[in-house]
Amino acid sequence: MTHELKTIIQNYQERGEAAVLATVVALDGSSYRRPGVRMLIFENGNMVGAVSGGCVEKEVLRQAQTVFTTGISRVMVYDGRYRLGCEGILYILLETFKPNETFLTHFWSTIENRKPFHIHSYYQKEQSDNDNYHSEFQFGDDMFPVTDEVGPKEGLAVFEQEMQPCFQLLIIGAEHDAVQLCKYAALTGWEVSVVANPREEKSEKDFPGIHKLIQVEPEAFQYSLDPQTAVVIMTHSFVKDLQFVMALKDELGAYIGLLGPFKRREKLFDELLERCPDVSEAFLDQIHGPAGIDIGAETPQEIALSILSEILSVTNKKEPQLLKDKMGKIHT
Repeated sequence: MTHELKTIIQNYQERGEAAVLATVVALDGSSYRRPGVRMLIFENGNMVGAVSGGCVEKEVLRQAQTVFTTGISRVMVYDGRYRLGCEGILYILLETFKPNETFLTHFWSTIENRKPFHIHSYYQKEQSDNDNYHSEFQFGDDMFPVTDEVGPKEGLAVFEQEMQPCFQLLIIGAEHDAVQLCKYAALTGWEVSVVANPREEKSEKDFPGIHKLIQVEPEAFQYSLDPQTAVVIMTHSFVKDLQFVMALKDELGAYIGLLGPFKRREKLFDELLERCPDVSEAFLDQIHGPAGIDIGAETPQEIALSILSEILSVTNKKEPQLLKDKMGKIHT
C-alpha cells in the first residue's frame, strides 16, 4: 500500500488544491480491499486511488463534499451486503488532507531511505461527524497529523497500520523479456530498477515504468538487499549470471530468481560453491530457479506474469492454488 500512498501525496503536491483523504479504518464481513486502503478526493471530483473495486467511490465522493464544506471529519458507513457481491460493511474515515512542509519532508525522506513508518487513524465506528477524527503519521519518534487543525483523540477508537518500504524489483538483464517484466512489475506498483551493461547502450526510455537504470559491468556490481527487495537474474549469459550471483552472495532479500532450466541452476550452484565455499544456506534458500510458477507460460508477457506470481507467492507466504478450491475467506 505504500506505493499507493506515494501516488496520493505526489498528486496532492502537484495540484496544490483542497483535498479530502478517505481511509478504510474498519470492516465487518468481506470486501474487495481491506482496512488501510486510501484514496484522495479533490473538490472538483477528481480522485486518486480507490477504496474498493469501483462500487463505493461514488458514495465516498458524495459524502466528501460535506467535509469540503464544513471542514469537519466524517466516518461514513457503507453497507454493501445488499448492493455488492462482497457482503461487507465498510467504515471509511473522511478528513481534510493538508499536510505541512515538515510532514512532506519527513515522508519523502522516509521513502527514499526505505524506512518503515506507522499511521494512526482515530475515529468512532458509526456514521458520524467529529472535529477530533483524524490521522497521524509516525516517522521515527515524531508524529505528524495530515492537517494542522486536529482535536484530542481521547476516547476514540484507533486503527493502526505499519507501512513497509515500497516493494522493489531488481532486474539484472536488459533483453526483451526484461522489458516486459519491468512493465508488468511497475503496473503492480513496484519500484523497478534494471541493471544493464554499459555497452548495451540502453536508456530508461527502453523500459516502461522503470524507477532507475543501473549501468554497470558484472565485476563492478554491488547492491544491498532488504526484505522488501526481489531480484530476477536474466542476462541470458551463464558467465554473467554467475558473476551477479557471486556479487550478491552476502545479501539477503525477499527473493532471487534465476531464468533458465533446472540443470542450468544446478551447474551455476556447483560453480558458485566451488568459487565461494563459505556461501550461506540462507542465501541459497532464497534462490528460485527456474523462476516462476508453472502456468504454461510461453511468451515474454506470460513469463513475466509467471515470475511476478511466484514473487508474490513467496513474499506473502502462500502456496499457489485455484481460489475455487479454497475453503473459507479469500483474504487470510
